[in-house]
Amino acid sequence: MNTQTAFTLEEKLRILTDAAKYDVACTSSGHDRAAVKGAIGTAAAAGICHSFAADGRCISLLKILMTNECVYDCKYCINRRSNDVPRTTFSPEEICSLTMEFYKRNYIEGLFLSSGILISPDHTMELMYETLYLLRFHCHFMGYVHVKCIPGADPVLLEKIGFLADRMSMNIELPTSEGLKKLAPSKKEDRILGAISHIRGGIQGNRSVRLSAYQTTRLKIAPAEDVNYLWANAVKKEALPGADGFWYPSSIHAEDRTWLTKGRRSDFVPAGQSTQMIIGASKETDLDIMSKAELLYRQYDLKRVFYSAFINVTHDSALPEEPEGPPLLREHRLYQADFLLRYYGFSVSELLSEKSPDFHPLIDPKCSWAVLHLEQFPVEVQTASYEMLLRVPGIGPKSAERIVKARRTGYLDYESLKRMGVVLKRAHYFILCRGKQLYHTRIEENFIRNELISMDREKNWREARQENWRQMNLFTDFMQGVVG
Repeated sequence: MNTQTAFTLEEKLRILTDAAKYDVACTSSGHDRAAVKGAIGTAAAAGICHSFAADGRCISLLKILMTNECVYDCKYCINRRSNDVPRTTFSPEEICSLTMEFYKRNYIEGLFLSSGILISPDHTMELMYETLYLLRFHCHFMGYVHVKCIPGADPVLLEKIGFLADRMSMNIELPTSEGLKKLAPSKKEDRILGAISHIRGGIQGNRSVRLSAYQTTRLKIAPAEDVNYLWANAVKKEALPGADGFWYPSSIHAEDRTWLTKGRRSDFVPAGQSTQMIIGASKETDLDIMSKAELLYRQYDLKRVFYSAFINVTHDSALPEEPEGPPLLREHRLYQADFLLRYYGFSVSELLSEKSPDFHPLIDPKCSWAVLHLEQFPVEVQTASYEMLLRVPGIGPKSAERIVKARRTGYLDYESLKRMGVVLKRAHYFILCRGKQLYHTRIEENFIRNELISMDREKNWREARQENWRQMNLFTDFMQGVVG
């Protein structure tokens, strides 16, 4: 391990922004906070003013590590203990200075702070708490802050940080405990899930709960027993401390909750929590991955699960070789399936099975499901339920809502569906308008599948071959003149 620490602030920034690029942070703020006189920055629930690189990565946050020192030796991580790379650590004051200078120049809308593990999880989390405390109380920064927490840290530290951050995340890293044992033996699944549960309990103690997309969709279209489960477990407003194994923040850090405005308490992690899984580093199937995601959404109320295509940066013998590059198309399919879980009311068991544990590489999961269930199609848009409309390829939640509202006052035609946002080139295979198809089309599995595959061939080719794209770098692309 190269432990050089005599770096300038500019050199530290180069090292620690580059080391943070594998953490996914394309999140909206999910939380409203208006400007306050004497403070700097705001947060809007609609999202941060995002800038995206060509590969879809978000660069609207100052995304840095507190340190790239690490006591763990995870085989897939560029910052693992056995790697011979330059090592350095930011001081809390340095991070505050950088955040304020970038914000004042309108380069960023917030801070994404992650870290390697310096000495121990508790020591590292204490440094991160000190950073956020200085940023909120001394710099009076009101902007969005996302903190990536470290499993194994004292729950009191999670609580203290939770009242200063907008969003917290705890990386699940790999979908199964077997994968963790093989590639990250220092990390334990029960410890990670325990920390996620602690944060979840604190969020449930908030006075107002902003439901996740998964919860909102289930409450809108799910069967009665599913709705009862959600109300009983996901959105309960009053519960005794420790009930059902949940953890609720105490009042020992009440003084840290007054930074929002005088006399008003700050909520605990008001923008919710998220996590990230590495895709392709171990042998899990798409069924394993999506089953884990569904568990996290249903039992731990996560706002987002992010999927990161594995990039072999350490070339460890335990890792798979990548002759064709990162599995970006697989990552894309998982995100598409994730949206089906969160916004369309699908379950994993409908999309995948033990016989077919992986998504079709050439057709998206929703189209694949529809083609395999042609007995349910075509549906009449004039009478189909909202739930059934959501299952039609080419119809999304907004267009389904527009259809339901518009048909109350008159008959629909294909031109009006197009104006509502329906993608007819996909949907026309699966719908009728007043009993008629848009074209005379055979409702036959192989024919429709081949047509849809042909339609997406060029997009799939681009998705799988992004070797000429690079992630935009805040330091090299935007930062000239900020440090020095």
